[in-house]
Amino acid sequence: MPDAAGYPLAPVTIHQLLTHTAGLPLRANLRALYGTERDAIHRGVLREQLHRHPGTAVEYTNRAAMIMGMVVEHLNGATLDKICEETVWRPLGMNQTRFGPLAARIDHVAPTEFDPESGKRLRGIAHDFSARLLGGVCGIAGVFSTLGDVEMFLRHMIADNGMAEAGFGGKWVEKSLQIHTGVLQPARGLFWFPAPGTNPSDGVFVHHGFTGTAMWVNRERGRWAALLTNKLYYSRDREPIARFRDVFRALAFS
Repeated sequence: MPDAAGYPLAPVTIHQLLTHTAGLPLRANLRALYGTERDAIHRGVLREQLHRHPGTAVEYTNRAAMIMGMVVEHLNGATLDKICEETVWRPLGMNQTRFGPLAARIDHVAPTEFDPESGKRLRGIAHDFSARLLGGVCGIAGVFSTLGDVEMFLRHMIADNGMAEAGFGGKWVEKSLQIHTGVLQPARGLFWFPAPGTNPSDGVFVHHGFTGTAMWVNRERGRWAALLTNKLYYSRDREPIARFRDVFRALAFS
C-alpha cells in the first residue's frame, strides 16, 4: 500500500492481518483521530503507530479487516462492494447479499440499535459508526444478507470442490480452517477461529459478527450451522449472546 510506505504498517503481512497478529492499534474512534474525510481516514489508519511488534501476539482488532478491505480495493482498482459482487456473491449465487446502506425494500430489513443522532433505530445502515464514516462499504462494515445466502455460502465451504466450482482457485477454505498462529493464543485460522468450548483438533471453526450472527463449519464431518440474531436491538452486552452461542453450537455439533 503506497500510503503505508515508510510507516510502521509497511512490514506487516497479509497473513498477519488475517490472523490478527499484525500488532495493530485496538479499537479507536476514527472520527476523533482522523476526521470525517474518507482519504484522511485511510491515510490515518495506514500510518498509525502499531500497538505491538507484529507476529508476537494474537489480539483481535477490527482494523485488520478495515486494512484488508483497503488492500483488496488497491489491488483491484474498484470499491469493495463491486469487487465482492463480481468475485464472491454472484459466482456463489448469493443474490441477496450486499453492503449497505440499503434503500430498496427497506421495510424488509431488520432494525438494529437506537441511534441517538437520528433519534431512530438503524435500518439498512451499518451499525458501526466508523463504517458509516466510510459510506458503509469497508472491511469492518459487515454486509446485509439472508439465511438462504448464508446457507449457500456455508454449503460451498463444506463441499470439497464447492468454491472451486464457483471460480475460487487454490485451497482458500482449507487454509482458512487451519491454525496459523503456532503457539500463540488464542489460536486463529484466517479470519476464522476454533469455536469456544471445543478443542482445535475437533475441527469446528467459527466466524461471528457484532450483531450476534455466527457461522460454524466442520469440514471433517460435513456439517455447518448458522445463527442469525438481532442482539443489538436490545444491548451491546456480549455475555448473554456468548452463552447462547455456546449452547447453540453444542446442540448443532453434538
